[in-house]
Amino acid sequence: MASVVSVARRLGRLNPKTTVFFLCDVQERFRTGIHAFESLVQVAQKMSKFSQITKTPLIVTEQYSKALGNTVSEIPIDHAVHVEDKSKFSMLTPLVLNKLKQLNAESVVLYGIESHVCVLQTCLDLLARDYDVHVLADGVSSMNAPEIDIALNRMARVGAHVVSSESVMFQMMGDSKNPDFKAVSGLVKEYQDLARQNLLLFKNNKAQL
Repeated sequence: MASVVSVARRLGRLNPKTTVFFLCDVQERFRTGIHAFESLVQVAQKMSKFSQITKTPLIVTEQYSKALGNTVSEIPIDHAVHVEDKSKFSMLTPLVLNKLKQLNAESVVLYGIESHVCVLQTCLDLLARDYDVHVLADGVSSMNAPEIDIALNRMARVGAHVVSSESVMFQMMGDSKNPDFKAVSGLVKEYQDLARQNLLLFKNNKAQL
């Protein structure tokens, strides 16, 4: 009989104690070129605030920041447990891998850009190391919009869970009696109107959610 842990992972159940958030390369230089960039930033901002409320570890990378700039100022990352400038496309640098081990992480919630490059390669590297990966359908994008669904579908086919940001938040709460629920409920309401207008979800998305 399969263990409770293995069944939970197969079903995509998130354990708040072993979950880490990955914010991938949401940098200033991409502001004018990425499809629905403002929608992506709003989701990343919401998830960063959620990680502050719940004390979920946040890891942030920036791709060659000397040329592409730092993480956009709208997204709070002062509380991140690790921020790293990188040259490789995947977020799984040696330092990030060490941090995951220190945190005893089992699951990663992944969002950022670009869907078909850095996000995809990060997802594949995590899966290859037996991490449970949850990719936010409303929190990833690319310069060319068609690349988004192609990447999401590939990640889903190879074992990642393609989910929405709000689904992750409520799954990690688990119960309305959770001590953080009131603050999280307020956060959901704060972004409710923006969520209804998120261009990354309302684009005839064909990803296998």
